[in-house]
Amino acid sequence: MPTQSSGAVTQLLRAWSDGEDGALERLTPLVEAELRRLARAYMRRERRGHSLQPTALVNEAFLRLTDARRIRWQDRAHFLGISARLMRRVLVDHARSRGYRKRGGDAQRVTLDEGLVASPEPAVDVVALDRALDALAAVDVRKSRVIELRFFGGLSVGETAEVLHVSPDTVKRDWRLAKLWLLREFEGQAR
Repeated sequence: MPTQSSGAVTQLLRAWSDGEDGALERLTPLVEAELRRLARAYMRRERRGHSLQPTALVNEAFLRLTDARRIRWQDRAHFLGISARLMRRVLVDHARSRGYRKRGGDAQRVTLDEGLVASPEPAVDVVALDRALDALAAVDVRKSRVIELRFFGGLSVGETAEVLHVSPDTVKRDWRLAKLWLLREFEGQAR
């Protein structure tokens, strides 16, 4: 849902893209809470004892965002979508850098269902999910983005619809179909 500062965020994002000095500095306090919310949503899905903390995830994503100055920001929703994608990349890169494959990836495999979104402590094989989402994106980019925004980003149906510029009903339909597609993908990997 748009906040009171949505317009200010959009203006500052555009000013930042246009090279305005100080726009990023004024933008940071307005988006910090949103980035922390996204980071907490991501980290709830990680295994216990994960070495990356939500604050570190926010910091790493923000560093990557500062390199994104060339993006022509549309609005706050566009910013949230890009932020969610960057946090996913940070977590995948972190998992890979920890020698995930060498040690057999001791992450527990879980199914992706509505209960999981609200579950307090699921452990997800982030690298396998990343591969599956990339495969889904090759078939249907929007459905992949719906999973990314809802599951990784913790966005609601309405927020996801806002980011993707589609109706909430479209998000719900894409969410159901993408979960089924991913379930088949994971079942195929298990064989």
